[in-house]
Amino acid sequence: MSDMTERNRTRSPEGETEPTVQTRKAVKRGGGDPAGRGRTTIADGVVEKIAGMAARDVLGVHAMGSGLSRTFGAVRDRVPGGTKAVTRGVKVEVGEVQTALDLEIVVEYGVAIADVAQAVRENVIAAVERMTGLEVVEVNIAVSDVKLPDEEDEEPESRLQ
Repeated sequence: MSDMTERNRTRSPEGETEPTVQTRKAVKRGGGDPAGRGRTTIADGVVEKIAGMAARDVLGVHAMGSGLSRTFGAVRDRVPGGTKAVTRGVKVEVGEVQTALDLEIVVEYGVAIADVAQAVRENVIAAVERMTGLEVVEVNIAVSDVKLPDEEDEEPESRLQ
């Protein structure tokens, strides 16, 4: 037998020579990782909703948006078929791999505004980056009002929705 033929054979436990079966490896079609085939785009509104929900989850945030937008939002929320404005007080710029956000919040009286702003920033960055994969380059926060304990609520029941 030639050397090549002998290399393509294996010995059984009894010492007999048996031919080996060679299998071909499966070749991936399309060239590479399936996750890299195609492009995913994320609309500004998606990032706005994620950021709005994440900001509202922070203790000390009473509402989002300026007084005027909250007033219009409260009216819109009461109209049958109207939707809750989760994106109120949130503006975003979304690029291919990065995003920047501007938030306008109303805080509860008595909370440390700097601490609330930091918590909002951290919560929003974590939520947006985890859910979208986008890098958040900045989160600018404008505190437009303080909710005093004796003030009437402009938007009853709709705060956390």
